[in-house]
Amino acid sequence: MIDDNGEQLGIMATEDALARARGAGLDLIEVSPNAQPPVCKIADYGRLKYEQSKKDKDARKKQRHFELKEVKLRPKIETHDYETKARMAERLLIDGSKIKVTIMFRGREITYTSFGRRLLDRMAEDMAPLATLEREARLEGRNMFMILAPRAVPTGPPKFSPLGREKDAGPVKEPDDADLDDADLDDADLLEEQTSAQDTNSPGNGQTRESDGDRQSSPSPSV
Repeated sequence: MIDDNGEQLGIMATEDALARARGAGLDLIEVSPNAQPPVCKIADYGRLKYEQSKKDKDARKKQRHFELKEVKLRPKIETHDYETKARMAERLLIDGSKIKVTIMFRGREITYTSFGRRLLDRMAEDMAPLATLEREARLEGRNMFMILAPRAVPTGPPKFSPLGREKDAGPVKEPDDADLDDADLDDADLLEEQTSAQDTNSPGNGQTRESDGDRQSSPSPSV
């Protein structure tokens, strides 16, 4: 038996407990009916019910209800199409939805499941700042899928990593002023060499034509 101040009164007969509750103008509430002996408390039942409903309401506000959305991909998806699907997944995760990323295999594509797994791994890596991997990639029938759940606090924007050799290639080096100057000097040297070659060949070509003209104008020998 617990009184309205929270003090334990020990084991008490039911009639005595009811009389004590009526004397205080309160209710006798059974809080633990399965205990031996049952535990009762003297309190205002209406106030207790209101406080309990308030606690339940606050607990529901803190709960996050995830809605499962699906993003479908093909094993031979192009880079542009992949980035479009990745941005769609990004929007869904920011809205608080879980996403199911599905790779659909058609015909003989089912023999190349490694490509689908690599694509799912890429999506999980790109969405890592926004989501956690809730279910690993698995194959069911002709579809392979995984499930990503949004992070409570994102660590940054997603990254769209390129596939294949583009991923291993280093950054493109921008030409500096020294490289441009060297290229201009090389072009000038090449142009000068071509001009010199033309000047050298010009007299020879004229002599050839002149000799041809002399040969044509010379009279043929008499028989």
